[in-house]
Amino acid sequence: MQKRLILFILLILILSGVPGSLAAPAPAWTSKVDPWVLQTSQDGETEFLVFLTEQADLSAAAGLKSKTEKGAYVYQTLTEVARRTQPGLLGVLRKMGIPHRSYWVANMVWVRGGLSAIQSLAQRPDVARLAANPRLRLELPSVQPDVLKEGEAVEAGTWNIIKINADDVWALGYTGQGAVIGGADTGYAWNHPALKRQYRGWDGISANHNYNWHDAIHDGKGVPCPNNSPQPCDDNYPAHGTHTMGIMVGDDGGSNKIGVAPGARWIGCRNMDDGYGTPETYIECYQWFVAPTDLSGQNPRPDLAPDVINNSWGCPTTEGCNPNDLLSAVQAVRAAGILTVHSAGNSGNKCETVNEPAAIYSESFTVGATDVIDRIANFSSRGPVTVDGSNRMKPNVSAPGVSIYSSLQGGSYGTLDGTSMAAPHVAGLVALLISADPSLRGQVDKLETLIESSALPRQSTQLCGMVPVSGIPNNVFGWGRVDALMAIDNLPQYFYLPLLMR
Repeated sequence: MQKRLILFILLILILSGVPGSLAAPAPAWTSKVDPWVLQTSQDGETEFLVFLTEQADLSAAAGLKSKTEKGAYVYQTLTEVARRTQPGLLGVLRKMGIPHRSYWVANMVWVRGGLSAIQSLAQRPDVARLAANPRLRLELPSVQPDVLKEGEAVEAGTWNIIKINADDVWALGYTGQGAVIGGADTGYAWNHPALKRQYRGWDGISANHNYNWHDAIHDGKGVPCPNNSPQPCDDNYPAHGTHTMGIMVGDDGGSNKIGVAPGARWIGCRNMDDGYGTPETYIECYQWFVAPTDLSGQNPRPDLAPDVINNSWGCPTTEGCNPNDLLSAVQAVRAAGILTVHSAGNSGNKCETVNEPAAIYSESFTVGATDVIDRIANFSSRGPVTVDGSNRMKPNVSAPGVSIYSSLQGGSYGTLDGTSMAAPHVAGLVALLISADPSLRGQVDKLETLIESSALPRQSTQLCGMVPVSGIPNNVFGWGRVDALMAIDNLPQYFYLPLLMR
């Protein structure tokens, strides 16, 4: 009891910033602990992520040629480091009776415990830091959906597809066939008419959700989607995840051809509970995409990993998400040959508003939102990235994100606004490029360069960072608004084949 009182008084002094002349210096272990963790532990137990000191070196993956080789190497390297370094920590947690879950994609352990456990773990030499695991609210689209019944106002759903010339790429025979798109979101209504045929778990007769679906929500509300849902489910209204997946692959076989890559297949992971996610749930989905598992979470298969992942969510630093807490996981995904597309965020229209992981990372391909006449959307976040001190230029590119028509709950359709709607266009474009040139699978740098260099340049009158108003790229549009046909034209095999000859 006396020990807990002393620790509590020490915590108050640390958090209140009492000058050193009035208080004893903070013990060394507190330097490893996120202030959020200490603060929330005052009321009892809190959740936090224990990152181990040793992290895997994945640099050799860059020298491997195929996506299959990259994925196998990354999986084997990450799991070997976790197997070798985590047993001591896990044994202590079991002995203490503390709830925990182990992860290998970033060599960390999720823990729920109180202040005494925090001190004990922070004092271990094999522990690098204890990071916050706050419950974070998804920034939902700013307008209510215009819900449309099947067949109504279909022309409203084509402007974005036409704008980026995806329909012209289809005319060349490339619809995303052979590519697999992963989605991490609020979940997916997999049996929506526009999504069912493209779901990798559907063979036209029956469904098999093993390796095609994962639910990272283990102790959430449980309504309407159960915890650990055995099949794809979207618990958000009007269906954020379902809407984003429709933009990527949507096609009902009739009049609603709403997706950029309707010939691609998709798999999904739910990383939010009714729109609330945590760093742990985000990381768990990243891990599953590197090596999808069966529904029991066993028998991982890195060979079944997707080619690209869409991430239409953010992890607000203002709510306790630290800038670099997702970085190791994102780096692992990229090393495995998987391109990670991320929405820039809806915190515009000021500069330096691309400020949430994972959109801030150089390893994330970040997308801003444009409207029907290629203006930047007022809500679209701008760069540069200053929250981590990098001054990094963001977004990478822009795509349509205003009044985007796609799939919703109950088999319906409607329009939503947001960079959440812009990013899926780029994920779909990746699938189109892979269908045109399968050798691009796993070549993340090449894919990103191809998309950037083929984008329609857009200058901005808004000066953000040190980029001149006339500069390309810039911190408003990035390299410009994506153009699927131009990206195809820029493929090596098309350099000497003019468009009119095709």
